[in-house]
Amino acid sequence: MFDPRPSTRRRAVPLRAALLAGIIATAAPLAGCGKSLPSEGPSRGAGVATVGRGGAVSPSGLVMENTTRLGGADPVADAAAAALAAYPGLTQATRPEAVVLVDEHDWSAALAAAALASPPLGAPLLYTDGDTLPATSAQALATMRPRGSRALGGAQVIELGTTAAPAAYRALHLRIEAGGEATLAAQVVRLLAVARGAASRRALVIGADGPAALAMPAAALAAETGAPVLPVGARGIPLATRRALLGLRRPAIYAIGPPAAIGHAVLSELARLGPVRRVFDPTPGVGVSAAANAVAVARYHDGQFGWGVEEPGHSFLFANAGRPLDAPATAALAASGDPLLLLEGANVVPEVLRTYLSDIQPSYPEYEPTRGFYNRGLVVGDERAITATAQAELDTMLASAPQSQSPSTQESEAP
Repeated sequence: MFDPRPSTRRRAVPLRAALLAGIIATAAPLAGCGKSLPSEGPSRGAGVATVGRGGAVSPSGLVMENTTRLGGADPVADAAAAALAAYPGLTQATRPEAVVLVDEHDWSAALAAAALASPPLGAPLLYTDGDTLPATSAQALATMRPRGSRALGGAQVIELGTTAAPAAYRALHLRIEAGGEATLAAQVVRLLAVARGAASRRALVIGADGPAALAMPAAALAAETGAPVLPVGARGIPLATRRALLGLRRPAIYAIGPPAAIGHAVLSELARLGPVRRVFDPTPGVGVSAAANAVAVARYHDGQFGWGVEEPGHSFLFANAGRPLDAPATAALAASGDPLLLLEGANVVPEVLRTYLSDIQPSYPEYEPTRGFYNRGLVVGDERAITATAQAELDTMLASAPQSQSPSTQESEAP
C-alpha cells in the first residue's frame, strides 16, 4: 500500500514493492485553484469547450437535437473538454479522486492510461507537451480540483511518462523504463490492482505495430470494463506484456482488431497465457477498416463483458480515426457506458457506420414520444475533425422516429 499520510514537502511516498516497483509518488499540499478555462486565445488547445463562471461547461460548436460537439482544435483541447464534462468540479461528487497526465507525443502511454478512467478510480486524462503542462490542461486540472485517491496514498495526479504536474499537487509518477510501451502498460496493470484491491481477471491486447486507428476502440472498452490494455508485436509478445499476463493468472484475453492488427500466430501464443477471444466480426461485404472495427467492438459482448449494443437507447462518442489521441482523451466518458464510433474523414460518415446506426435507430409509438427510446451522440473535436455537415448527418441517424401502427392494430381499435 501507499503511505496514506500527506506530506508538506515534495518527497517520495513508499510503495508496496511487490506490486509497484519502479513507481514513485511525490506529495505536496494542494494550492488554491482557479475556475476558468479560455475558449479563445493564443495558447495550445484554444477552442476547447468553454467553462463559464463557477466552472459550468458549455460545449463549443454546434449543439443539435441529438448530438453535442465537445472539444476543440486538437487532442489537448478534446481531453480537457471531456474531462470537464465528466468532472466539472462544482461539487464534491463532481471532483475526481485523481487525474492522469500523459505526454501527447506518447500514444502507447495514453492508450494504457485509458483503463485508469474505469471505476473505482475514475481518473480522467489530460495531455501534456513533454514535461510542460499546456495552459488548457492546467486550467482544466485546476477546475476539477482532484480530491486525492485514498487507495493511492492521496495522489491527486498520476503522471505517465511525464513530470508536468505542478508542485502543488500530490503526484504519482510512472517511469518509462527499458522495454518502453510494454513496461509502462505493465505498471498500469499493477496500479489498477492497488486502486481496486484486486488484480483484473481480464486484459485487452492491441497490435502495437498496426495502425493506431485499429487500437482506438480499446481505450473506450478499457475505460468501460476496467480491463488493462497491453501491447503485442507483429511477431510475438513483449516480455513485459508476457509477465503482466502471467501475473494475472490466466485472465480472459480480448484481442482488439482484425488479423491485420494482431496475427493468428500471436493469438496462438497468447492462448498459452489465458483463453483468447478476438473482438472483431467483419460485416459481410465490408472490408477491414477503422470504422468497421469500432462498430464490431460496440456490438461485442462476452457474457457481462463488453457493450453488446444491438438495440436503441444508447449514447455514443464519435471521433475521427485520424486523431487517435482522441480515444484516450474521452475515456472518462466511455467509462459511463458510451461506445466509441469512428469516422474515417471529417466530412464522410462511413457506410458501415450508417448501417449500424440504422440497425439501432430508435422509434416511439405514434403520438406517444415519451414512451420511446432515444440515442444520443457526443461529437469530439472541431470541424477539422468532424464537420458540421457530418454532425448533422449523424444527428439525423440518431433521431427517434414515430412508429406507425399496423393496419391490424388500427382495425382492432376502430369503434
